Amino acid sequence: MVILSLETSCDETACAILEEKNGAFSVLANIVSSQISLHAKWGGVVPNLAAREHLKNIMPVIDEALTKAHLTSKDVDLIAVTNGPGLIPALLIGVETAKTLSYLWKKPLIGIHHIEGHIYANFIDNNQRSKIKDQEKINSCSLFIDHCFPVLCLVVSGGHTQLVLMKKHLSYEIIGETQDDAVGEAFDKVARILGLGYPGGPAISATAEMAADYRGLNADKRGHKKLQRKSAWQLPKLPRPMIKSDNFNFSFSGLKTAVLYSVKKNPDYPLRPRSEASKLQIANYCYEFQQAVCDVLISKTIRAAKKYNPKTIMLAGGVSANTELRKQLGEAIKKDLPDTAYRIPETKYSIDNATMIAIAASFRYKLKKNTRKLKNNWKNLETNANLKLK
Repeated sequence: MVILSLETSCDETACAILEEKNGAFSVLANIVSSQISLHAKWGGVVPNLAAREHLKNIMPVIDEALTKAHLTSKDVDLIAVTNGPGLIPALLIGVETAKTLSYLWKKPLIGIHHIEGHIYANFIDNNQRSKIKDQEKINSCSLFIDHCFPVLCLVVSGGHTQLVLMKKHLSYEIIGETQDDAVGEAFDKVARILGLGYPGGPAISATAEMAADYRGLNADKRGHKKLQRKSAWQLPKLPRPMIKSDNFNFSFSGLKTAVLYSVKKNPDYPLRPRSEASKLQIANYCYEFQQAVCDVLISKTIRAAKKYNPKTIMLAGGVSANTELRKQLGEAIKKDLPDTAYRIPETKYSIDNATMIAIAASFRYKLKKNTRKLKNNWKNLETNANLKLK
């Protein structure tokens, strides 16, 4: 079965073509057109601007995917598209395009939840890859798929922070979620406070790595007199919100506010990125903020795993690309839950892409009792910005 999938829930216009044979997936094309440079000057995604870019890019991205896969519309067996949640102007471009192609090509159409796609990115086996001409073949590791449940998945993205329990395929129980800001949103807001620009996640992660480098400098030899001030070297103390609460929910709004208040109380405020002393302090704020986030996420995940005894713990969503979170969660699982498997998606499948939508669609399609109805789904598929995971 050949699946053409579209993803336009936010600021990435993506199209993928995936071939599935007996549980093995071959990714024939994975095309992503990013809008980061467009939205960076606004400090975040502007929905209507994102929709205009999707409208401009959607057909070229589809054509590029078909060309790379050496296929035509006749070779496609199923069309899949993200129909929620997300920014409604952006979602509409992808959904209406998919519905139009479904009608014109007379192909079945299936809608996929954006977070479901992120979760199913974990069912791509990262360790069994080989190049066949210009195609990237990815084995889905059917043995793992058959024996991985129950699964506990930590979903961390710009719009979601959830702990999701799966007892079987496509069955979700949300056992914990953020009560305010999602963790990705908190990264963006803290980056803005520190003057690091957009997107905040990669900027904070990279700057946090610099903290150790700065703290290893010999200020006297380098002549940085300003770095001799104690205020430049002190790590800020930030809270770990809800880390000891008796549930598995999260809160990151207060952590973001704590960064803001701490920065304003800093004797060197406002921090100037060009100053060596300020660079060190900004790096320290990034390090402590990132560590606070990791501490909370990992603590809650381990506690939930001890209660629900999953065979596998997964990490999913855009923030799953964070190096420290990936590493520290793996170390915690190895220490506290040595018999539990740990799965993380390859970084390029952590961020928004259409391959994850295609893989989720493959599982959805197999569970459909009447696939004939999907041929007329171009009439019925709706876009829902607040679509629930169920």
